[in-house]
Amino acid sequence: MSTYKTISKDAEGLYKEKGSKFIAYASRVENEEEAKSFLERIKKEHNSARHHCYAYRFGASGDLYRANDDGEPGNTAGKPILGQLLSYEVSDVMLIVVRYFGGTKLGASGLITAYKSAAADALSHADIIEITEQTKFIVEFNYALTGDVMRFLSSVEGQIVDEEHGEKYELTFSVPLDDKNKVEKLWNSNHNLNTNCKLLNT
Repeated sequence: MSTYKTISKDAEGLYKEKGSKFIAYASRVENEEEAKSFLERIKKEHNSARHHCYAYRFGASGDLYRANDDGEPGNTAGKPILGQLLSYEVSDVMLIVVRYFGGTKLGASGLITAYKSAAADALSHADIIEITEQTKFIVEFNYALTGDVMRFLSSVEGQIVDEEHGEKYELTFSVPLDDKNKVEKLWNSNHNLNTNCKLLNT
């Protein structure tokens, strides 16, 4: 079973050094749009802060990631923050560390320690959980087939994540990634659904 670790809810951390205050915020995000929204919210809440540095990782493999120093010297902020996501082995998580400058420069090593420590403090307070990697399907059908589609979803233990009611019924459901081939095989063997509905893996 394809599983990975993430956090169940937002968490915060704090680190202080020579008058500077580093406030860390960890939140579960699943795509760049959610990450952008979270960053905008934190920037709005801390609009007088000197820096809003961050890192995030997405997906079970964590191969999609980004780190940003937001004006701090290169690799002194975003990279140490990302390092904590890797250390705690979490994905679908964004960590933002807000810095309020205290008047004394910390130097590169001091900044690395500060951003790393704030990020680590946030994750140490997070509720880390293990979840199963999911894949999503979209199915479009006439309303007369609603019962058949719902019975199919029940048989594959699909979870409805979105639905749209227009001229036709469009429904998005998720299943464990490991069940993807099984779902497609069962769908193709159901002549009524396979003939009259459109199934798309997203």
